[in-house]
Amino acid sequence: MTIHKEGFKTIAICAIIFAVINLVSFYALSFTLPALSWLIFFITLAFLLFIISFFRVPARVPSINENYIVCPADGKVVVIEEMTDTEYFHDRRLQVSIFMSPANVHRNVNPVSGNVVYSQYHKGKYLVAWNPKSSTENERHSVVIKNPKGSLLVKQIAGALAKRIINYLSTGEQVEQCAEMGFIKFGSRVDVLLPPGTALKVSLNQMVKGGVTVLATW
Repeated sequence: MTIHKEGFKTIAICAIIFAVINLVSFYALSFTLPALSWLIFFITLAFLLFIISFFRVPARVPSINENYIVCPADGKVVVIEEMTDTEYFHDRRLQVSIFMSPANVHRNVNPVSGNVVYSQYHKGKYLVAWNPKSSTENERHSVVIKNPKGSLLVKQIAGALAKRIINYLSTGEQVEQCAEMGFIKFGSRVDVLLPPGTALKVSLNQMVKGGVTVLATW
């Protein structure tokens, strides 16, 4: 397991705050209220470890296959439905949404290899990620990847806690399946818009792993 580069600054800041709080706590309370100083230590340590865990990147064997569409994110499948896409395709699409809790790995990966034909950031609201309107009204970044098998749209969506979406892809770029697409800080959701009739390999409420779980096949 490694720590994602997006976490270095946040972890450093949290470590400094942890050190300052506990230096002050032990200096002020170690003789009068030692139990309280130790309680503060363990609470702040748990918070620091949580922050470190949030930015973890576990070692995994990716599911690379040109016939596979892999899950772009860790989390729980919360939506499987047909909808009308008004952003890029302007037709009916099969939407699969993965909700990422703060406890999930938040590194996002490319579900397929291909050419990035669309990459667009949208400002928006911060509705809770499971709200159906979050797909179209929240802050988000949409990417369309096209290859000889077809095209799909991946949408990174901010939630009530997520205040920063990071996407590394640019229009015209050639990308590899399971390579890093981006990162979302502190809980959110990722939507995948597939052609109607795509053979899904996941079910509603299933827990999935980014780059490992096969979402669908072409």
